[in-house]
Amino acid sequence: MTPRLTRADLDSLPSYVPGRSPADLARELGMTEAIKLASNEVPYGPLPGVVEAVTAAAAGSHRYPDMGVVELREAFAERLGVDADRIATGCGSVALAEHLARVTCLPGDEILYSWRSFEAYPIIAATTGATSVRVANTAGHGHDLGAMSAAITDRTRMILVCNPNNPTGTAIGRAALDRFLDSVPDDILVVLDEAYREFITDPDVPDGLRTYGDRPNVVVLRTLSKAWGLAGIRIGYLVAQPSVAATVRKVVTPFSTSLVAQAAALAALKQADEVERRCALVVAERDRVTTAIRDLVPDVPASQANFVWLPLGAGSGEFAAACEKQGVIVRPFQGEGVRVTIGTPAENDAFLAAAATAL
Repeated sequence: MTPRLTRADLDSLPSYVPGRSPADLARELGMTEAIKLASNEVPYGPLPGVVEAVTAAAAGSHRYPDMGVVELREAFAERLGVDADRIATGCGSVALAEHLARVTCLPGDEILYSWRSFEAYPIIAATTGATSVRVANTAGHGHDLGAMSAAITDRTRMILVCNPNNPTGTAIGRAALDRFLDSVPDDILVVLDEAYREFITDPDVPDGLRTYGDRPNVVVLRTLSKAWGLAGIRIGYLVAQPSVAATVRKVVTPFSTSLVAQAAALAALKQADEVERRCALVVAERDRVTTAIRDLVPDVPASQANFVWLPLGAGSGEFAAACEKQGVIVRPFQGEGVRVTIGTPAENDAFLAAAATAL
């Protein structure tokens, strides 16, 4: 008998599900192209200057990058108004969430989060050897912060709060988040995952860094994958107290913030005005799609991200399959709902037409 070489407890762990390739679907359907609205990407291409910066950096790619990521951390620090020693970077914000689990948890410790939320959270907890504590979303598809507070135990080491929440798009207001953070013991790390911060338009939803950045046990996670258009290059960053950020930098995989990624991020950060313009386009389309889809699915919650959530329950897989037959890829969470990324106006019209046929 072949000896077992991997951990048995990971057999039941679900794999992370990426969005389906539109090229594969187009070939399958005999179409020229298919539309991908499954992975929360922005549809407008790289920001000005990014391709040129990547090309120039590639010429030196036979050399290792700056492992300290000094120039990029200083650029983030200047933009955010914090000291550079409070910043750590990684291969997307999801990698930094994994590193935070590693620096806070030993086997048997608990990581607490709302569910459904970002599908990587249970994977992060399991691979760390921590125990997932999932607290069911409210009927309105948002975090039940009261229940999350009640679920804290002496084994809780880290709490993940996704705001806005992926995949439901719902967001937590200032007063509710104030009460929750006040209820968390000082020795538990609270990670505010703000991957979609740039798409928030509700003034009641706080900026985690500005509002809570002075709390020693709060870490703010953000990314350049979404609004900043670097999903394929992978740059995330966190802002924490210096001791937390320094510990994270110790456990980050060496050189994981690549030479090309650092160059792309530095170029992108010079385009803040263009990012704001693009986000405004996404928000306008988000509101239009939400209004239109509610004629078919009335209980679609208001979204503060670049996607909308259709709570279709048991019909989620069937709906997604029907959309694919029309050449539109969306992201089903079987038994719960479907997440639909906001694309260009033409892509969104194609989705709405496919949804009308599917429903």
